[in-house]
Amino acid sequence: MRRWLAVVATVVVAVALGGCGGDEEAGSGDGGLRVGYQRFGGLSLIKARGDAPGVTWSLFESGPALTEALKAGAIDIGQTGEAPPIFAAAAGTDFVIAGVGAPSPRSEAVLVKESKGFKTFADLKGKTVALNKGSNVHWLLVKLLEANKMTLSDINVKYLKPAEGRPAFDNDQVDAWIIWDPYFALAEQPGVKVLADATGLANNREYLLVSKTAADAKTDRIRSFLQTYGKTTAWGIEHPDERAAVLAPELKIDEPTTKRALARAAQPVDTLNGEIGTEIQTIADGFADLELIPGRVDVKSLVDERFAEAAP
Repeated sequence: MRRWLAVVATVVVAVALGGCGGDEEAGSGDGGLRVGYQRFGGLSLIKARGDAPGVTWSLFESGPALTEALKAGAIDIGQTGEAPPIFAAAAGTDFVIAGVGAPSPRSEAVLVKESKGFKTFADLKGKTVALNKGSNVHWLLVKLLEANKMTLSDINVKYLKPAEGRPAFDNDQVDAWIIWDPYFALAEQPGVKVLADATGLANNREYLLVSKTAADAKTDRIRSFLQTYGKTTAWGIEHPDERAAVLAPELKIDEPTTKRALARAAQPVDTLNGEIGTEIQTIADGFADLELIPGRVDVKSLVDERFAEAAP
């Protein structure tokens, strides 16, 4: 529990400082990049290895918090899952999609206590399920409900941020928690089991979002950063042990937990093309059909082909 509270404390402090600059302030006033990252994913490895000197880093607890900073103009580029870009577009955030990761369906899951006796997701009918609203796990919930012929009215959804979800889950204030790595890996304690993950339901990709202003004014810098993203990600895939050793101190998580999470979460960079646009548009239409966003949004057009070749 102490380890978890330390992680939460670090996240909360960092979120409070989000957009105000990280530990590399150089370049923030001369056209340098301001990058928002989460506690996992390709960008955290770039930061941990020091592969992008001159970048200003800001840490965020979740994708929705990061897209709020993007909307406010506090960052130029950031990394989220598949749902935050849709909610951000619906909220009028002006951005483009400049990079994408390969599918990572095993790195988000529904966690339950073994003592409760749940065998399948359908057993959660009438129960309380916690998740972070507008994050990647929100789409996983939609697909799980669909696969089990259930609707949102069949469960009691409680929208909690990761720092709120873990204690609620630990203290049995909710029956299930849908969460992503590394919070997922941290919660894998004795007595906790994975009821379902996103395999066969959701791709759970990593998306790199760039403010429209930065995409136009800092095009070459964005391309250069994306090239670093591709190279650093490839290095991590080829050197999993070294990757875990580098990331564990950055994440403030022990190395075995970091390795376990990375084994299912870390994926190579994927090709940014029209198929990605079609995929995320399908997700957006699904959210619109359920009235989880205020009307339909055109996210397919946000895939910016200027950056398609930047990340190998």
